[in-house]
Amino acid sequence: MSIRKLISTIKKFHPEADTSMVELAYDFAKTAHAGQKRATGNEYINHSLATAQILAELKLSPTIIIAGLLHDVPEDTEYTLEDVKKNFGAEVASIVKGITKLSNIKYRGMDRYVENLRKMFVAMAEDIRVIIVKFADRLHNLNTLYALPANKQKRIAMESLEIYVPIANRLGIGELQSRLEDNAFKYAYPDEFMWVEQLIKKQVPIKTKTLNQMKTKLSNELKKESINFEEIYGRNKHYYSLFRKLLRFNRDISKIYDIVAIRVIVKNIADCYAVLGVVHNLWKPVKGRIKDYIAQPKPNGYQSLHTTVFGDNKEIVEFQIRTKKMHEQAEFGIAAHWEYKEGKNGPEKIKKEVAWVQDLAKWLKEVRDNESFLEGAKIDVFQNRIFVFTPQGEVIDLPDGATPVDFAYHIHTDLGNKCERAYINDQQISLDTRLKNGDVVQIVTAKKRKGPNPEWLKFVKTRTARQHIMNFRNKSWRNIISKFSKK
Repeated sequence: MSIRKLISTIKKFHPEADTSMVELAYDFAKTAHAGQKRATGNEYINHSLATAQILAELKLSPTIIIAGLLHDVPEDTEYTLEDVKKNFGAEVASIVKGITKLSNIKYRGMDRYVENLRKMFVAMAEDIRVIIVKFADRLHNLNTLYALPANKQKRIAMESLEIYVPIANRLGIGELQSRLEDNAFKYAYPDEFMWVEQLIKKQVPIKTKTLNQMKTKLSNELKKESINFEEIYGRNKHYYSLFRKLLRFNRDISKIYDIVAIRVIVKNIADCYAVLGVVHNLWKPVKGRIKDYIAQPKPNGYQSLHTTVFGDNKEIVEFQIRTKKMHEQAEFGIAAHWEYKEGKNGPEKIKKEVAWVQDLAKWLKEVRDNESFLEGAKIDVFQNRIFVFTPQGEVIDLPDGATPVDFAYHIHTDLGNKCERAYINDQQISLDTRLKNGDVVQIVTAKKRKGPNPEWLKFVKTRTARQHIMNFRNKSWRNIISKFSKK
């Protein structure tokens, strides 16, 4: 790791960038950390450089990279936040301040780090860049876990899987999420990691030969059809992602079709669908395995066409077809929107995509009960998400296990309060039915209905639905008590 490599990476993605401040930040951090060593025995500045390098590879702006270089200065050296502000400006100092606030988050079981989580969400709401720098810092820490005692390895790994990974997922930063997961996996669950590693070592070589054959066949066919493509390559499934999928299929590897997949990068959306047609002409698609995330993107912005086919040599193979822009969104998520020239507040798209962070931070100011907060945080952030659709095709992001009532309250309070019945995919269902990915949900209201049924509290999942139902119930009780007291 060197400053030269860091500057080269920045110039690769931002040729017009003035990197002189980056070099000054490196010199400042090197002086501040002089004489400090990490548990690995390496100079501390190497960690600062590695953090900045990860941020540079995410194509982020020099401002964020400078914050990455300086992120440990106020906490671990004699230099203060005021020194950072004086030398590198208020914007960099603000990001570094946010990172410093997060430095004491420790995983000690769900019930014991509530206050630290509060700090995290408030810092994220103030400036989402804080958590992105923290991800990079954490990733390099995971890469050097081998130098720490076993108990610390386990704690840091669990902390990464339980806290940082779900947030990276919600922000759509697939590249960082996967790297955080895999680096933490081997320390959090070493036996399971070895089992998955052996499975991959056994399966991938067998499938790679078929993949290479199919890539060549597809490439030739696309050229014949004059369909332009930028890249066709194989993609191995990440270890932790495969592990979670295996658990869903009772550890049966034969039911996992995307251990390896073929990814096709094209110039525009029309070419995506043209490639899909060619793929289906060459190989028979597996029924029910075509997913159009271009027409209906995932809530975190992910777009791609997925199809699974009966490929060569009796192998079942998944294809992922997307444009370069879609690929950057899938890999970098929210970070992909931070173009070099954008100011502190970022584009409107970023504000929209992190609205849930703002909502959570606002709620934190109102909820002081730790148990209530923890339950809300588990559902809003640390739980798997599903996405369903309104009849008009709008994507609605909900926690796994959500019901039509949760859906109704997500749309509007009145829709929830007056919800009478629900339809999923044009079939009437009970209001406590668990929604599934891709469901189209329609709510029918009763105009004369005065409010929600308190019995809904037994099955609703979201904080929003629960809050509105409880508020209405409490208001009703107050009205009854008020009437009696007047008598």
